[in-house]
Amino acid sequence: MDKDSIVKKIKKHKKQPHLRFRLKEKVETFTDLLFYTLFDIDTPVEENLDRLEKEFDALVAMACWDVDKPCKKIWENYMSQLPEVLERLNLDAEAIVSCDPASLSIEEVYMAYPGFYAIAIYRLAHGFYQKGFPLVPRLMTEYAHRQTGVDINPGAQIGKSFFIDHATGVVIGETAIIKDHVKLYQGVTLGAHYVAKALQNTKRHPTIENNVTIYANATILGGKTVIGENSIIGGNAWVTASVPANSTVFHTPEIKIKTLPNVV
Repeated sequence: MDKDSIVKKIKKHKKQPHLRFRLKEKVETFTDLLFYTLFDIDTPVEENLDRLEKEFDALVAMACWDVDKPCKKIWENYMSQLPEVLERLNLDAEAIVSCDPASLSIEEVYMAYPGFYAIAIYRLAHGFYQKGFPLVPRLMTEYAHRQTGVDINPGAQIGKSFFIDHATGVVIGETAIIKDHVKLYQGVTLGAHYVAKALQNTKRHPTIENNVTIYANATILGGKTVIGENSIIGGNAWVTASVPANSTVFHTPEIKIKTLPNVV
């Protein structure tokens, strides 16, 4: 097959008129700029908000396919919510410092904790998700996912003072509800019983009430599953039904140790 034939066949199968990977790169640049604007002491806030607006306009041009570009109106309202988002993120950082004996300073949390970074990008993306501009927030949280190993869907609802310790492997589904002062460890999944497109507009993921701790590699599934407040879910637990408040749920593995006799 000659080059011209190959080119024609490739063009024939490039069927998505809006698929521009440049959008992904621009979202990542926008996300970094937004994060620095809120946290970096050397980054000028006023100047960067103007720059962010221009960057957002460029995202709208690529990701809002309606001819009237209604997504362009989102920015002003989103910008007004940033102080509240920052306030929530500061509470998240303070929760990490107060809960983790390994944290040496709050500056360390902002700069070195992957769990905090994943939460920050989720909170920044969630505002866009709420405004009905879905692709950009999904690209934002996937950017954080790639860097941290934490997969938080921007549609999840997460309350105050949230802490993800060690972070890697955490999955939080789109319709999950997490209330205040919740702590998760690595490998926790808040997922659905099963995946079917017909369930798109239903609550598929669990609700976690206030002051719950969920230890490493626990899996909690189902939209009707509620973990009651002040409960502790132990490591490796598999939970598919609601748990009353003030409960402890644990998985007991069977451990056998076989010792060979000494060989002379």
